[in-house]
Amino acid sequence: MTTFKITLEYDGTRYSGWQAQKNARTIMGEIQKAAEQIFAGDIDMQGAGRTDAGVHALGQVMHMKVDSGAGQTPHLIKRRFNDLLPADIAILDIKRAPRNFHARHDALARVYLYQISRRKQAFIKRHVWWVKDELDTEQMSKAAAMLAGRRDFICFRASDPSRPGESTIVEIEGATLETEEDIIQFRIAGSHFLWRMVRRIVGTLVKVGKHEITTEKFRQLLDGRCDEKFDVAAWTAPASGLFLEEIRYNGGR
Repeated sequence: MTTFKITLEYDGTRYSGWQAQKNARTIMGEIQKAAEQIFAGDIDMQGAGRTDAGVHALGQVMHMKVDSGAGQTPHLIKRRFNDLLPADIAILDIKRAPRNFHARHDALARVYLYQISRRKQAFIKRHVWWVKDELDTEQMSKAAAMLAGRRDFICFRASDPSRPGESTIVEIEGATLETEEDIIQFRIAGSHFLWRMVRRIVGTLVKVGKHEITTEKFRQLLDGRCDEKFDVAAWTAPASGLFLEEIRYNGGR
């Protein structure tokens, strides 16, 4: 069996997320269909991170284990995939990997990027969240800086039926907020992320930026002290602005 490490990008707008599903178009489903035309025999694949419907990726990583394929070069396989895949899914790199390489289990950290637009966008509207209200980015940055460290993110999680009993403790390496012209970019790196966690953090940061909650209230939520008066689930940011930017492994990407 041959194992490949594959890095790819995609626009998730037209898809029901990463994971293959019956009666739904997904990123993994499209890759599976292409792989069946390239390889014979069994194909096992898994991504480093599951992205929800409408979420994009700049640097998703997956492994693919195939019975056949030793005779094909990674360059040829990459070219064949890109010929077969839809225009909004692109293979960036394919390389042979150790037989036991696992894209999810071997990942050390994941980096997500969220883009907020301060104005209406004609060309990148599918890749931002347009917030019409004025935002205090200084207060948002102060709140974002509080995210670093090992914390209980129970207030920011959505119940994931596929992972019952999942721990809500997450190690965050760091989070930053940067503004360039009309785009606010929030970037966060962590060991892993709970379902919808990043989008709920972004939605809460926007509440801070609107002065609808204080940075002290944000800290309380980070301490796992959820308040029924504050419906964090209702503040979940749209999928359109979220990108899985990078997966980090030993020795780099």
